[in-house]
Amino acid sequence: MRNRVEFKVRGWFALFTDPLTKIGGEKCSYHIPTYEALKGIAKSVYWKPTFIWVIDRVRIMRRIRTQAKNMKPLNFSGVYPSKKDPSKKKEEPFYSLAIYNYLADVEYQVEAHFEWNPYREDMAGDRDDRKHWHVAQRMVEKGGRQDIFLGTRECQGYVEPCIFGEGEGEYDGCGELAYGLMFHGFDYPDETGKNELQSRFWKPVMVDGIVTFFRPEECTIRKFVREMIPKPPRSVGLGEEGLEA
Repeated sequence: MRNRVEFKVRGWFALFTDPLTKIGGEKCSYHIPTYEALKGIAKSVYWKPTFIWVIDRVRIMRRIRTQAKNMKPLNFSGVYPSKKDPSKKKEEPFYSLAIYNYLADVEYQVEAHFEWNPYREDMAGDRDDRKHWHVAQRMVEKGGRQDIFLGTRECQGYVEPCIFGEGEGEYDGCGELAYGLMFHGFDYPDETGKNELQSRFWKPVMVDGIVTFFRPEECTIRKFVREMIPKPPRSVGLGEEGLEA
């Protein structure tokens, strides 16, 4: 099956949010991208409900640097005095003050592949690996079909073709660096067949600048988020958009 794709993604800033830092209203980025963030980038490059993107490896090309920014996020749960009558309180969205810690000047090489979604039997007629692989390659060369974001929307990313492992990276030959418990991704019902949303966690290890991801089913640490009934999009394949290879 011809289904493997390699690409490079870079940007001025990235924010792969550590969920523990969101509790206080401020955000701090992990030092390495999450599986879910890279999967989102691959889907922005090219995606159809026929298949699921699986991220295999990521290579950190530039030195990990952080930069703090003063932000004014919109708070939807606050209560504050009314401007007309300060003695009265009211609930309205308002801008609060926060400090976000971003990654600065990032560049990654990503290796990924797609697999057929077994829970979309209605798309079985569109399971043509050659067709999807050629379209995915063309979309990588064009920089993606949708806007690329490095974790959050304010962090614009840029995609271009590459050969995984080519060129010099900042962490080549630096040995092994183990990280603690990190967010891996979400288990969505249209990909698992269960009517529930779960979050996955794992303990990544970077070896010479390369992080090899666990497959979603290999992650043993999970947390139930909420019940969710899948409402998958319907598609007839590439023909509807004139993208046949």
